[in-house]
This record gives sequence, C-alpha cells and structure tokens, in this order.
Amino acid sequence: MTKLKLGPLSDDKPVKVTVELPAELHRSLLDYGRLLAAAGSPPVEPMRLIVPMIERFIATDRGFAKARRSVQIPEERI
Repeated sequence: MTKLKLGPLSDDKPVKVTVELPAELHRSLLDYGRLLAAAGSPPVEPMRLIVPMIERFIATDRGFAKARRSVQIPEERI
C-alpha cells in the first residue's frame, strides 16, 4: 500500500471557503481522496483535503519556520 503524507482527517466543524482550482489540481485532489479511501479512511471530498494539506505544507516548510522565528512579523487583524 502507498504511504501517504496525509493521514485521517479530523472531524472539525466545516467552514465555507470559495476557491477556484485548476482542473488538473482538482483531478489530483480527487485521486488523493480515492487513495485515502483505498487505504481504509472514509471517503473524502476533495475540498476537505485542502486545509490539512496546507497545514502539513506549512508545518514541514523549514525555510518558512526559520524565517518565522528570525523575523518579527506584525500581527494584523482581518
């Protein structure tokens, strides 16, 4: 079985997000969801993959972590 970087998704309260994806990226997300289901996880909608993937990307980006520690980033309220 393929070892995927993204494990089971937590059952968080859904938040509505609108995003436009290139068709190829959408197909890749569909494939990723199918692979997760084949590995024993419940079926996953492609849009539910985006947040955990971004979280994983940020958590493993060493350059970002280093810059974040060394630079004072002003906090903005949105």
